[in-house]
Parts: sequence; C-alpha cells; structure tokens
Amino acid sequence: MSREQRIVLTIAVLASFVAFLDGTVVNVALPSIRDDLGGGLATQQWVVDAYLITLGALILVAGSVSDAYGRILVMRVGLIGFGVASVAVALAPTAEVLIAARAVQGAAGAFLVPSSLALITSTFRGAAQARAIGIWTAWTTTAMIAGPLIGGAFVDLASWRLAFLINVLPIALTLWLLTRTSARDTRHPDARIDWLGAALCTFGLGALVFALIEQPNLGWTSIGIWMPLAAGLVLFALFLLRQRTAAHPILPLDMFASRNFSAGNIATLFVYGALALNGFVVAVYLQQSAGLSATLAGLASLPITVLLIALSSPVGALAGRLGPRLFMALGPAVMGAGALLLLTVASDFSYWWQVLPSMIVTGLGLAITVSPLTSTILGAIEPERSGIASAVNNAVSRVAGLLTIALLAVIVGGALDLEGFHRAAIATAALMFAGAVVSLIGIRNPQTPSEHDSFWREPRRD
Repeated sequence: MSREQRIVLTIAVLASFVAFLDGTVVNVALPSIRDDLGGGLATQQWVVDAYLITLGALILVAGSVSDAYGRILVMRVGLIGFGVASVAVALAPTAEVLIAARAVQGAAGAFLVPSSLALITSTFRGAAQARAIGIWTAWTTTAMIAGPLIGGAFVDLASWRLAFLINVLPIALTLWLLTRTSARDTRHPDARIDWLGAALCTFGLGALVFALIEQPNLGWTSIGIWMPLAAGLVLFALFLLRQRTAAHPILPLDMFASRNFSAGNIATLFVYGALALNGFVVAVYLQQSAGLSATLAGLASLPITVLLIALSSPVGALAGRLGPRLFMALGPAVMGAGALLLLTVASDFSYWWQVLPSMIVTGLGLAITVSPLTSTILGAIEPERSGIASAVNNAVSRVAGLLTIALLAVIVGGALDLEGFHRAAIATAALMFAGAVVSLIGIRNPQTPSEHDSFWREPRRD
C-alpha cells in the first residue's frame, strides 16, 4: 500500500470501529445499568434498541449524504456527534435519559460506516480493494466481538459509565488522521436528501419496536400495543412507497435488481439478526444466571475475536479468487452448528466444556462469512454508488439486530433462564441456517475480468 492508502484504511477502520464497538460494549453493561438505574428486561432491550433504531434508519440518509456531499465531511460530523453523545450516555442520571442519549449516539454512528467503506472503494481497486475490505472487515467485526470484553473490564474495575467513554481516544485519533490525508470531497450542490423518507423509516421502526418490546407487559390485545404495531407497519409501507416515487430516494429500490445484492442482503438479515441475538443472550446469561463477572462474560467471546483477526483477511483474498458463494453458504452453516453447541449449557455450569466449543466454531464460521459477504454486496453495485450500497447493507444488519432484540421476550419465553437460553440458541441456529440456504441458492460467483477477456473478447484485427 502507498502511504495515502494506509492512512485511508486506518481512518476507515477507526471510524467504523467506534460505531461497532459501542453497539456491543453495552451488552455486558446491561446488568450493572439495571442495578444502578432500575428497570427489568424491557429497559435492557430499550438501551440496546434505541441505538439500533436511529442507526438502522438514518444510516440510509448518511449513505446518500456521503455520496452527495462528501465522505470526509460526513465522517467528521459523525465522529463529533458520537463523541458528544457518548459523554451524555456516561453522565445519564436516569434510564430514560440514557435511552435518549443512546438514540442520539446511534444517529451519529449512522454517519460513520457508509463513509468509511466508500473511502475504501474510492481509494483501492481490484485485488487490493478485496484485501483492504478484508482488513476492514476483520477489525470492525472484531470490535463487535471485543466490545463485551472491553466493556466487562470497565464494569468490573471501575463503572459501566466509563465503558462508554472508551470511544474518545479513537475519535480524536481519527479526526487528526483526517487532516493528514490528501483525499478531498467531491460535492454536488444540486443533490437532494429524502428527509421525509428518513422520518417515515425512523418512526415506523420505532413504533414496531415499541410494540414488540412492550407486548409481554401489556399483551397483544392492548390498544397500547396493536395501535403502535399497526402504525409502524403503515409508516414502513409508506416509506417503501415513497422510495418508489421520490426523485432522490435514500433506499434506491433499483439496486435490488442485482441478484447478488438482493441475496446478500437477505443473508445479512438472517446472519446479523442471529449474531445480535446471540451476543445479547450470552453476555447477559453468563452474568445473571451463570454467575460470571462482566470481565469473564466478555472474555467468553475472545476465541471469536482471535479467529476473526487471524482468518478474515486470507479468507477475503481466497474468496476473491474462488468466488464468494461457497464461503457465504458454509460460514453461516458453521455458525449455526456453533449455536446448537450452546444446548450443552446446563445448571451445573462449565465454560470450558459448554461454551468454549461454541465460541470456537462460531468464530470459524464468522471469519468464513463476513469478508466475502461485504465484498459481494459492494461488488454488485457500481463504485459511484458504494456509499449508499454500504449504507443499505449496514441498515439491514442493524435492523436485523433491532428486531431480534425486540422479540427477545417472545423467543426466550419471558425470562432469560436456562430454558430461555436454550430457546435462544435454537432460534440463533435457525436464523444462521436460513442465511446459509439463501446464500447457496441466491449468490452467484461473478466472472473475473481476466476470464471474461480470455473467453469472450474478440481478438483485435488491425
């Protein structure tokens, strides 16, 4: 890599790392937040989902803004907003203030990921791009897995509040690196952003999640449940209708005409919904039922992190040569098997025999999956739309996690005891296997330029 490429890749990794890290560090902090600020399972769900609602909805707007007004500007706005919101989360005096601050944090985080990947795709080409995406994938997905470990250490050694301030240093470093790059924004003064579509998407998701989280408390027949549920469905339907008619949609539906883009995003929905469910359930169960400390609960996922760092880059390079279909089908299937291994967890708890095998198998499957998945989705869309393509895929992954967390009480049967833990493991495996089937049926290996040239290009005649 050139010096400029190294700087760009570092910026992209750090900016995305911040958003992914904070999305998972919260899991091990949930029991301490409950003890400090009160609230039961529903409050814990809202602390997670408030972040995912704004992140999942506004990341679409951020993708359009990134393509229209410049990746670097969007990244600066996201970094500053995320830093301010992180401080507000750390200082929150009540659960309500914490949930509101988490929503603001998610909105700022929405501006980080699309601009990061767009910087990579505009700076790297060919095999170098596949390798760069592999490196980005390894480190940013590692943030999702390492978050519980880092957060657990802060919870046990200091306070859950400090766990939300770990973003300050990477944010400051990324802002400084942005001044060192020679990359410049390309802006389009005539660009328009579909803010009405963004509002419909945000309020639609919010109403749906409210109904799903509060349903165990109020019941399906309560007007406080079926009214928000109906309103959410109507708003989301209006959002999709708006995207068909808007001059500048934040979700260009024509992108789904690409087979690999559509199948890749459906696979993302299943796989990342399963990952979010598994991460939440394991982190909370190991503390509240198995009796582990927050640090040990975070350390439980360390094998996944190690395997992801070690294997994502070579897997990305291998998938670039052999095609992504096999990897995207095999990886989720392996993770599904890893989830089923959690059924060995018993009341006589042993991490080494009951949890560690699952972590190893899941880490292997995750390393096989993530880099080919990202490369396939971005490769299915022309480079000038890489920002919105990345935004759509990241929105799908966040909404997937949003919905599985919202449905948590239904999945576990109302309580996260041993039986509920096993039910969550089965649900996780089912989602993973569904992602494997979608990839096997839907993904097609793209023909490489060299193959196309050698077999189909007419020889030049002078």
